[in-house]
Amino acid sequence: MDRTDIERRIGARSFARMLGDWRPPDGKGLADALADRIRLLVLDGRLPLQTRLPAERELAAAIGVSRTTVATSYETLRGGGVLRSRRGAGSWTQLPAGPPDDAGPSPFSPLGDNALYDLAHAALPAPCAELRAAAAAAVRDLDALLAGHGYDLSGQPALRAAIADRYTARGLPTTPDQVLVTAGGVHGIHLALMVLAGPGDRVLVEHPTYPNALGAVTTRGARPVPVPMAPDGDGGSRWDLDLLTSAVRDAAPRLAYVIPDFQNPTGALLDEADRARLVELARRTGTTLLVDETLAELALDGRTVAPVAAHGAADSPLVLSIGSASKTFWGGLRIGWIRTSAAMVRRLAAARAGVDLGGPVLEQLTVARLLAEHGPVVANRRRELVGARDHLLGRIARTFPGWRPSRPDGGLSLWVDLGRAESSRLTSAARRHDVLLAAGPRFGLDGAFERYLRLPYTLRQDRMDEALDRLAAAWADLDRPGPAVESEPIAVA
Repeated sequence: MDRTDIERRIGARSFARMLGDWRPPDGKGLADALADRIRLLVLDGRLPLQTRLPAERELAAAIGVSRTTVATSYETLRGGGVLRSRRGAGSWTQLPAGPPDDAGPSPFSPLGDNALYDLAHAALPAPCAELRAAAAAAVRDLDALLAGHGYDLSGQPALRAAIADRYTARGLPTTPDQVLVTAGGVHGIHLALMVLAGPGDRVLVEHPTYPNALGAVTTRGARPVPVPMAPDGDGGSRWDLDLLTSAVRDAAPRLAYVIPDFQNPTGALLDEADRARLVELARRTGTTLLVDETLAELALDGRTVAPVAAHGAADSPLVLSIGSASKTFWGGLRIGWIRTSAAMVRRLAAARAGVDLGGPVLEQLTVARLLAEHGPVVANRRRELVGARDHLLGRIARTFPGWRPSRPDGGLSLWVDLGRAESSRLTSAARRHDVLLAAGPRFGLDGAFERYLRLPYTLRQDRMDEALDRLAAAWADLDRPGPAVESEPIAVA
């Protein structure tokens, strides 16, 4: 047993909050239901690997069950490979070993999942013709660079220029020295946190928010400060700038991480006036804004808004805009960027040297070529996504009349109110029907959002229909009498 096993632990009361409302409605099968919820927390990435769980007696007292119930749950998890124990020392979480057919982790945990119908990733397949053409052109562009060493902490000049041109076209004048190329948007978030926040620092986040950003904050040792999104009266969500301002004043965060463009997962869009208020708040309080714009190009109903930094912060180090090629083009390219002041770009590049020495050259040249064809690619994406969003909304209305989905003006997914706190149970049941979901609490803190589910509209229509039929069967499973789950590990094809 190594020191990380001993030092990483979760208390019984904290674990009880994380478990949330895990009991089946009929009160039966408590041991199986508890094991299923713990398994989901591990496989969904919410409970870190190598975490020591509370002792059986402590957890039993915290959640109001018998010690036998907890002991039976732990034994089930050990049998499924989710826990490993040492007599007299404790039990630690782990990923189950075994062939690919065995219960696998979710897309947010280290090894991915092989469910047939993926409704967890909000991501599109590649635009094949355009990507092949861009890659072929990039191979030719590569010839001019082969005599050099290939390392560039800030990114290839051709790509930095193309990104700067795109910001300028969107209403934010930008020069290439204001752009740092990263290995995707999440890498940009991690890099910004590495430079600007330390262990114990507060980082303001929307609630709900992007799970991998929450993971980046906690990995850094910083403390997320959640600010709730408010209902907008039409089934959607909005920002409460007064509440956000109060949170900044009271918590004094080092950073505020916001997703103003088709917020993930709610789909909300921050209007021009509130963007200006946000920038003024940052200037007045000295709070750096980490602005996630990875979905900004996917406006579906024609409504576009200038970038946050265009509202009086074009040259300010207080606004760092995160962008990515993953949502517009393809996640497999692993290219993102940070747009900020030139001085901040130099600071980020210097810090990056201790992590990596720059991104892959060929992929950067490919994205530079794709950005040159940005207009047609995005127009096709938007046309396809409008049809996919409206089709999913129609199917939900017919198949799940009790659900209340948002109707976002852009982005890649719906935020669905299930009408009851069943998101984690539904996620577990859906796995048995070969459907992969990301439970609502994955997007929040302390078990919040059990009433909600994020549903992407990125599958092609025939596969979406089959996935929803299977999801309907999983939803029906929740109302059947008897234990909510089986005691054996969940198998996915």
